[in-house]
Amino acid sequence: MPSFSTKVLSAVAIAAALGLGACSDEPEQARPAASATTPAPLEKPPTPTAPFGPEPSTVPPADIAPLPAPEALTDVMVRIADPAVPGGDKLNLVQHATPADAEALDRFGRALADGGYTPLTFEAHELVWSAENRGNVLANIVVKTANPQTGEFAFPMEFSPTDTGSWQLTRETADMLLQLGQPAPTPPG
Repeated sequence: MPSFSTKVLSAVAIAAALGLGACSDEPEQARPAASATTPAPLEKPPTPTAPFGPEPSTVPPADIAPLPAPEALTDVMVRIADPAVPGGDKLNLVQHATPADAEALDRFGRALADGGYTPLTFEAHELVWSAENRGNVLANIVVKTANPQTGEFAFPMEFSPTDTGSWQLTRETADMLLQLGQPAPTPPG
């Protein structure tokens, strides 16, 4: 099974390949004022193949509440990344999740813990309404691990509201970030 560092590097590589995030090992004071830790605004998608589609809207749809507090979105990510929360209890945190996704959510939490990356911290920046998925919110999420050598990276994520007033990570974002719906890798043999 790939180590968490491989998974983190994969996530960073995906983000870098899409032009959506950054990773830096420079000390905080050595970075310029406009550093890689300050996520780029999601005013326009970075590439024509960006996962969020057309330009997001900062004007909320008329029949929904104001943008959520950043903590409403980061709390979703904290619970998804928490290895102490069983995968079955995380299903409500991912849009369209099925019981079959519980194993992948458990693997993700175990990989974080086994790699010494927990606890993770999350910051949500640049919240905007999705123009493509009415009522959804787009945010740049900065992820920091407990391992100072790993650095941090920013990744754009999309969240969907639930009927209960809470938020979920969209299935599309979860599939990109967590590799849900994919079988566990088999060890070389």
